[in-house]
Amino acid sequence: MGLRIERKQDKRVVHACTHNLADIPNGVTVSAADLIAGSVLQEGTALGKDSAGLYHVVKTARLTEAATTSTTVYKVEKGHHFKEGDFVMLKKGGKAYAIASINKANAAYDEITVGTTLGVTAAIGGALMQAAAESTGSSSAFKYQPKAMTGDSYTVEALSNHAVVAVTIGQFKESVIPAVGDDIKAAFAGSIVFI
Repeated sequence: MGLRIERKQDKRVVHACTHNLADIPNGVTVSAADLIAGSVLQEGTALGKDSAGLYHVVKTARLTEAATTSTTVYKVEKGHHFKEGDFVMLKKGGKAYAIASINKANAAYDEITVGTTLGVTAAIGGALMQAAAESTGSSSAFKYQPKAMTGDSYTVEALSNHAVVAVTIGQFKESVIPAVGDDIKAAFAGSIVFI
């Protein structure tokens, strides 16, 4: 028997949840309808609950380019779960319009096109968030009110709801989780700390 040498490189996993002080016992079920098959449901994703008790992703996308009051094409990081037809907003209580198209051709970012400007400025790193419905004035709201955050990452399978760890009190590294805007942070005030 000869000597066999294998070369391997360990991949370091950086966890977003540094302290899980309370979670929902036995986890929660997240609707597959909100997710894109083959993508990853990232640790630190905000979750909201519908009237039937099923949880849904509070969809967000991190801006890679600053937005002006006249922007209609938003450049965002890859890895979001937005689909054409989803309503988006930059600020709760502002304007919200449907996504007309999503261009994924560029390797570095996606371009989300909204038919009408959202009328708000946002810096690089700001969060484009899912809204409940169209709002032409100052009445946009979350589609699902943030209640918990995923405590681990999961690969999304087609046509399958996902059982996930749902952290209700804890601490997360903001640099390694999906985008969280000020409105999401306000919804978690007193329960989730972002560092």
